[in-house]
Amino acid sequence: MIIGIGSDLCDIDRITRTLERFGERFTHRVFTEGERARSDRRAARAPSYARRFAAKEACAKALGTGMARGVFWRDMEVVNLPGGKPTMRLTGGAAERLSELLPDGHRAVVHVSLTDDPPLAQAFVIIEALPE
Repeated sequence: MIIGIGSDLCDIDRITRTLERFGERFTHRVFTEGERARSDRRAARAPSYARRFAAKEACAKALGTGMARGVFWRDMEVVNLPGGKPTMRLTGGAAERLSELLPDGHRAVVHVSLTDDPPLAQAFVIIEALPE
């Protein structure tokens, strides 16, 4: 059963300006070490960061909290499965909120879709509860 859905659009140009203005102060506040390493390896850093930013916003919406109630930016990490498919790793307040949403005897699967078509990046997050 679906227990949460979120979507977000992010302006890549805004992320470009934020990276230019704040640099590591921004990236270290919002992104995990793994996300920074993955995005910083790319020639086009800003679209990569923008997709991940959109995914975090979409995930917070799917959790039903937004960026509040103990859910922080780095509690939600975009990670890739071995085949490259993106998903989210939740820790801290985001993981706690997810456990509150899960019915007894179920486990969560977080589906993520990321795309960009400059000047926009987009993410969809669906949280599914599957019986154990």
